[in-house]
Amino acid sequence: MSEYIVEMHNISKGFPGVQALDQVSFTLKAGEVLGLLGENGAGKSTLMKILAGVYTKDEGTIKILGQEVPFLTPHSAQGLGIAMINQELNLCDHLTVAQNIFLGREVLRGGRLAERAMNESAARLLEEFQIDIDPETLVGDLPVSKRQLVEISKALAHNAKILIMDEPTSALTAKEIQNLFATIKRLKKEGCGIVYISHRLEELQHVVDRVMILRDGKYIVDMAFRDTNLDEIISYMVGREITEKFPRVETKRGEKVFEVKNLNAGRLVRDINFSLYEGEILGIAGLMGSGRTETLRAIFGADPKTSGQIFIHGEEVTISNPEDAIRAGLVLVPEDRARDGLCTRLSVRENIGLPNLDHISNRLTVVNHRREMEITAEAVQDFDIRLASEESLAESLSGGNQQKVVIGKWLARDSKVVMFDEPTRGIDVGSKVEIYQIMNELKQQSIGVVFVSSELPEILGISDRILVMADGRITKELKVEEATQDLILHYATQFEKKLDPVEQIEVG
Repeated sequence: MSEYIVEMHNISKGFPGVQALDQVSFTLKAGEVLGLLGENGAGKSTLMKILAGVYTKDEGTIKILGQEVPFLTPHSAQGLGIAMINQELNLCDHLTVAQNIFLGREVLRGGRLAERAMNESAARLLEEFQIDIDPETLVGDLPVSKRQLVEISKALAHNAKILIMDEPTSALTAKEIQNLFATIKRLKKEGCGIVYISHRLEELQHVVDRVMILRDGKYIVDMAFRDTNLDEIISYMVGREITEKFPRVETKRGEKVFEVKNLNAGRLVRDINFSLYEGEILGIAGLMGSGRTETLRAIFGADPKTSGQIFIHGEEVTISNPEDAIRAGLVLVPEDRARDGLCTRLSVRENIGLPNLDHISNRLTVVNHRREMEITAEAVQDFDIRLASEESLAESLSGGNQQKVVIGKWLARDSKVVMFDEPTRGIDVGSKVEIYQIMNELKQQSIGVVFVSSELPEILGISDRILVMADGRITKELKVEEATQDLILHYATQFEKKLDPVEQIEVG
C-alpha cells in the first residue's frame, strides 16, 4: 500500500486565457501538515479545488487512499473523507450556524428537520473546538471572524481524513488562531492529512511539516520545513528577492484633508475624533471587536450613526449613506472584498464601471461604453491587475487582483480620501507590497489614506501616525517613531471598567 493518502500526478487545468496549472504533481501523507505556498494566482486553490471535486482536471491522475479516482465531485470527494475550508467563505447567511454546519447532511426525524438535535450537536462541536458562538445565530449576523470559525467548524464536523485549509486564519484573533493550531495538532495525531494554505508565513513554524511551492501554475520545489527559512520560501514563491517588506515613502505633511468629530454609532463607535493630513497614512490598530471596522462603516454611511460631523478639506459633508460618501470623494475598500467590495458574477469592466456610472453616462443615463473601457484599461494598467481580459469575471481573479479591482474602481473617480479595512487580508507577500506601494502613491498625491489592520508589523511598517482603539473608543494616538507592538497592545487593552468594584465584606 502507498505511503501517501493523496497522489496527484501531472495535473493540468486551464481557464479561458489562463493556464492555471501545468503538469503539477502533489502528494500528502496521513498525519502530515503540508504547507502549500505561492503567490496569488500560483494555482494553489485551483489544485485543491480539483482535489475537493469543485473543478475538473484537464489532464493527470488522482489517487485517494491508494485507489485511482478518475472523476471527483464535491459529493464524492466528501464521501472519500475530503473536506475543504474555503478562503472565500461558502456559507448561507440566511441559515443559522447549526444549519450551515449540517447543510447537506441534515438530521431528519419523521420526515422533518430535527432542529433541536442539530443545535445540540453543533453546540458540542463548537465547545470541543473552543468556539464561542450560539449555534442558533444567523450566520449573516456574524462578523467576518466568526463566519470564518463557522466555516472551519463545518469542515471539522465531517471527520475528514484529508482536510484542506485555505487561509483559515485570515480573519481570526490571536487566541482563535492558537485554538485552531491546537486542533490541527490533535487532528494530525489522529492521522488526518492536512493541506495548509496561508500567506501568513510566520504561522508555518507552528504547524507545518513540509512545504510545496507553486509559481505561475507550475511546481517549483518540495522540502521539509526544517530545511528552509522564510526568506528562502519567499524567494521561491515570487521568483525574486523582496528586499523591503514594508516600503515607506517620506513626504512632507500638508494641510488637513479629513476630519471626524464626535462620531457615535451603535455600541462600538463612541465619541470618535481624529484628523488626517495630506502626505500621511493614518493606521488604526486594535483587537477584534474594538470598533475599527464599525468606525469606517459609520463614516462611509454603510451603518447609521447617532451623531458626528465629517469634514473634507475643511468643508462639512453630510453622509447618510454610501452614495453620499462616494459623491463627496470618500470611499471604502471593505474588509470582505468578495461580499462587500465586488459583484463577483460581473466582469472586471462592469465592477469598475458600476460606481462610476455618473461619470461614464450621458444626461439620458446611457452608458458610454468607450469611456467605460478606457477607465477599466487605465485601472488594469495603473494597478497591474493580472487577468485574461476586461471581461473576466471578478470571481475568477486571485485575491490580490480582486483587491486591486476594488481599489481601481474607486480611484477612477478622483477620490479625496480612501479608507482601507484589512487591505492585505488573504493575499500573498508580493501582492501585499504592491498594495503598500499603491497606498504610498496615494499619499504622494495628497489623497488621504486611512487603514485598519490586525497585523501590527504592517501598522508599524506603513503608518505615519497610529490610532489605537479599545471598546469602541480611541485610547491613544501615537507617532510611528514612538510606537512599538507592546505599546500598541497596552493601549489596545485599555478596556472600560464596566462592573462596580465588589464591596469588601468582613467575615468573622
